Amino acid sequence: MTIHFMSKSKLIIRYWLLLIISFTLLSLISSFSVLQDNPDAILGDWKTGTGNAIVRIYKNGQKYQGKIVWLKEPNDPETGKPKIDRNHPEESSRSRPILGMINVWGFQFDEKNSWKDGNIYDPKNGKTYSCKIKMISSSSIEVRGYIGISMIGRTDTWARQDSK
Repeated sequence: MTIHFMSKSKLIIRYWLLLIISFTLLSLISSFSVLQDNPDAILGDWKTGTGNAIVRIYKNGQKYQGKIVWLKEPNDPETGKPKIDRNHPEESSRSRPILGMINVWGFQFDEKNSWKDGNIYDPKNGKTYSCKIKMISSSSIEVRGYIGISMIGRTDTWARQDSK
């Protein structure tokens, strides 16, 4: 009967590999559970999936809302003036600037990293949709706008932006 012994260097490598994997798994599990239990985890600046705008989500009473705080192209190329809400269904609102506009509102924390019962306004077409938000990680959220039921809609992934 032959007994094979691992070399000391192989043992050290396996030990460190096991330690790294364990630490990584522990970090992922603990960060996910903290995320789930924190209704305010959504607060902050989020760049839309197209990268054309940054929306600052903040608390308003017991609900969450957001306003456009940055636009990739803030001025209308035709006029050279700040972009306005020209597609709004109410004529009286068509002169309001898009920069600074509240475009997501009414969200309440549901459970396990999701917010429900909100609305999202799309200034490109002047329409308002029901909306829900799900936090995928501390740096990524899925924003789903829909009509009627959530199955009929569109999801956009937004990325957290560092405060400047």
